[in-house]
Order: sequence, then C-alpha cells, then structure tokens
Amino acid sequence: MKPIPTHASEAELLRLMLAGDAAAFATLYDRCQGGVYRFALRMSDSEAMAQDVTHDVFLALMRDGAQFDPARGTLAAYLYGITRHKVLQLLKRERAFVSMDEEAEESSWDEVAVAPDDPLGELSRHETIEAVRQAIQALPAHYREVVLLCNMHELNYEEAAGVIGCAVGTVRSRLHRARGLLLEKLRGLNEAGATRETAPEKKASDATRLTRARFAI
Repeated sequence: MKPIPTHASEAELLRLMLAGDAAAFATLYDRCQGGVYRFALRMSDSEAMAQDVTHDVFLALMRDGAQFDPARGTLAAYLYGITRHKVLQLLKRERAFVSMDEEAEESSWDEVAVAPDDPLGELSRHETIEAVRQAIQALPAHYREVVLLCNMHELNYEEAAGVIGCAVGTVRSRLHRARGLLLEKLRGLNEAGATRETAPEKKASDATRLTRARFAI
C-alpha cells in the first residue's frame, strides 16, 4: 500500500478512496469526521444522532462519492449537505423537526437592531463561549444552520446556499438576522456582568478586553 502524501488534497484523497485505497479513506475520515460530527451535533442537539449521522455520511461518501463535483464547491460543503439531509430525515421521524424553510412568525424578530459583522465584539471570548453555544442552539433552525455553516465551519455564502438549497441572498439575510438575535441575547449577558463590576479600573480594562471575541466553538 502506497503511503498517502501529507499534502494530498481532499479531492485527490476522494479519487484514491473511490479507487479502493483504504489509506486514503482513513486519511479523509480523519480530516473531515470532526467537522461533520460537530455540524450534526449542533443541528440535532443529540450526541447519539450526531454519531449515527456521521457514520451514515461516510457510508454515503463511499457509495456515492463519485457524484462530488469540485466545480460546485469544497468536499466539506458536499459532506455538510449530506449531513443536513440525514439530520432532517431523522428529526422528521422523531416528529421533532420544525421546517428550516418556514419564516419566523414572531414580530419581535423583525425589530432586531442591525448587527455588526462581529456581533460578539463586545464580549470576552472566555466569558461567552458557553453562552454562545446556548444562544446558537436557541435560534430558530433556519437561522442556526447558517451560523453553523458560515461562522463555525467557514463556508462562504455560495457554499452555504448549496448545502441548504436556497439562494445566496437568503443565506445573507438569514445570517444577518441570526447575528442580530445573537447580539441581543449576548448584549444582555454583557450588561448583566457589567453591573457586578464596581472598580473603575476593572471597567476600563474590560472595555478594551471585550472587543475581539469571535465564534470560536
């Protein structure tokens, strides 16, 4: 068995895997499994379901990997598309699925202030990681998935639109709204924390410290 070059691209690994190279599959699995699992976990909020979906995604890749077209996006985006489809299938079976294509009905969502590019910029990374996780999980499903794809898995708008099966403009608008919702939730957390600080020096240092947080989940 020939060793797999460490610099081999995912497309090359897929080609070798489809030709029967077990080492190429193992390398590809090692590279991509974590992202697939995390995406499935955040979409389903179930470790057991995420494990099952991850297993099924790579079985599907072995069976149908020849359908991957690098001209349409990255292999990661292709795998997230399979993952999304399988998560939705399982959620539908459990009757716990709320359609990701339904628009939010609560009027308060239409009143969310315009969010900056980095809605977490006012909060420290240390203080907000768990709060961000919870806030993302609390988002309506069609907002949550664009945050996961674009912010956590770093897909561009075109790739995310391909995964979801919607227009690029829809991804942009949903991500904008999702960031606004997250900003409102996390701003409240920041203000609550600020009331507990009494020393002016501490507040001054916090003002500088709480400016560089990102979606580091």
